Amino acid sequence: MAPKKGILERLDAGEVVIGDGGFVFALEKRGYVKAGPWTPEAAAEHPEAVRQLHREFLRAGSNVMQTFTFYASDDKLENRGNIQRFTGEQINEAACDLARGVADEGNALVAGGVSQTPSYLSCKSEEDVKAIFKKQIDVFIKKNVDFLIAEYFEHVEEAEWAVQVLKTSGKPVAATLCIGPEGDLNGVSPGECGVKLVKAGANIVGINCHFDPQTCVKTVKLMKEGVEKAGLKAHYMSQPLGYHTPDCNRQGFIDLPEFPFALEPRILTRWEMQKYAREAYNAGIRYIGGCCGFEPYHIRAVSEELELERGFLPAGSEKHGKWGTGLELHTKPWVRARARRDYWEKLQPASGRPFCPSMSKPDNWGVTKGHADLMQQKEATSKEQLKVLFDKATQNA
Repeated sequence: MAPKKGILERLDAGEVVIGDGGFVFALEKRGYVKAGPWTPEAAAEHPEAVRQLHREFLRAGSNVMQTFTFYASDDKLENRGNIQRFTGEQINEAACDLARGVADEGNALVAGGVSQTPSYLSCKSEEDVKAIFKKQIDVFIKKNVDFLIAEYFEHVEEAEWAVQVLKTSGKPVAATLCIGPEGDLNGVSPGECGVKLVKAGANIVGINCHFDPQTCVKTVKLMKEGVEKAGLKAHYMSQPLGYHTPDCNRQGFIDLPEFPFALEPRILTRWEMQKYAREAYNAGIRYIGGCCGFEPYHIRAVSEELELERGFLPAGSEKHGKWGTGLELHTKPWVRARARRDYWEKLQPASGRPFCPSMSKPDNWGVTKGHADLMQQKEATSKEQLKVLFDKATQNA
């Protein structure tokens, strides 16, 4: 068997790479992840659940199996009370083995992932933060993942540090921030963030989580403009939420009152996911996946929309007639009449919630990096309000 093409080889050739979806949210709903900590000990504790979700994303068309290592650094595990059972090393090793086993069942690559740390949010030194990342990538190198992803960073500075450490592996590096068009939580614009990440050594840059597909694609466009204006080159990726978030502010969906247990009314339909896939592709994004709220059927929709560009349909499409064509076999004539593209493209789904508002008012309680950032708000915030913000930031750091 010929060796699999690497991530940069695929992207350099103009291929579309389909990512997977949101493991922490999907596994929380299935009873394997605890909301709040959002830590991935399920990789070691319930490997069969993680393996099955990988397989469902593979069947839906994903050709990257990202290790379930979100928040799997020792400082995060200790901060959230999980280190007593499993160490970061145990979780990272188990996650790598699961991802590799499923990736080898298809033409998929394995990506080892790191994310933001409590050490940075608690204002630890650059050396301390980088040591956290180094400990994680030692496992990824040992397990020989195909490439590395630094994802879910609210501050570009920490993402730069992560990229610098990941580059020492000699493997391709992708970096995604969980920011919107306003930039990171220190006000660094998306374009400038993109430039910083590329200069730090990232081969692929983009956005993940916190915002819906429309917002994330818009933000990647801004990032792309900044990188190109600086005369730099990179590939681009987008892995947004599977939820509508037009009412979010700078911190994204974590400020919504519905976060995290009442977000279901905001879920995008499969047809909206097809629209997202097309918009991302037209924006020049070639690594297209999802984050929290994305289930395998959403990834299948992305794969089906990009069938012509990819040259094939995923195995999961065997049980899914494109644009509802399977409904032609339904017993009810009015349902059979829905077996067409124009019906689903034009449909405006009802929420079925007559007493619910269409938008929420975000909590907007502040950022989560140290006293210095909170002090920047003092001109517009009373001393009493500032104390509340600081207490919350300290508790969540």
